[in-house]
Formats: sequence, C-alpha cells, structure tokens
Amino acid sequence: MTTFPFEAKITEDDGTARDKATRIQHLGELSLAGRSEDNPKYEVIACIGGRGFGVRREDMKKMISATRGKVFTLKTLDRLIECSRLREFKASL
Repeated sequence: MTTFPFEAKITEDDGTARDKATRIQHLGELSLAGRSEDNPKYEVIACIGGRGFGVRREDMKKMISATRGKVFTLKTLDRLIECSRLREFKASL
C-alpha cells in the first residue's frame, strides 16, 4: 500500500506556521529513516496558505527541503497531481 503524508494548513500567525513547518520537517525525516534520499518510505506533500507562512522564510526553506519541493499554495494547487507521485493514480483518458 502506498501512503502519502499530506499536510494542509492555512494560518494567519507565524507561531502556527512554525509549528506546521516543524511537523512537515519531521515527516520528511521519518520518510528517510533507514532509507537513502533516492528511496524514501513515502512522499511528503504540503499545501499551505495564509499570512503566517509568508513571514517565516526560514521555515519555508525547511518545508521545501523536507518535501523535496512539493509545497503547494492556492496558486499552484492545480499542479499537485502532475508534480507528485499522485500522478500514478490518475486515470488514463
């Protein structure tokens, strides 16, 4: 069974953004436990929004690193399927 830790959060304060960034970073570390960078246990994906994420640039760097670039916002949400392993489940037309 394939699993996808998928974190989604909207926040208007930087404390909540910091906490969510820490959670995402932890999931990224867990995905690599006992594995190589090229073979994680699962893919971590984050969907974020709100002012809180905009003011925490260091946390954004951590999230981008932990998700291997799979951080999506309302503007980029339409690219979620094609830019992640979720595309493997997309029905062929």
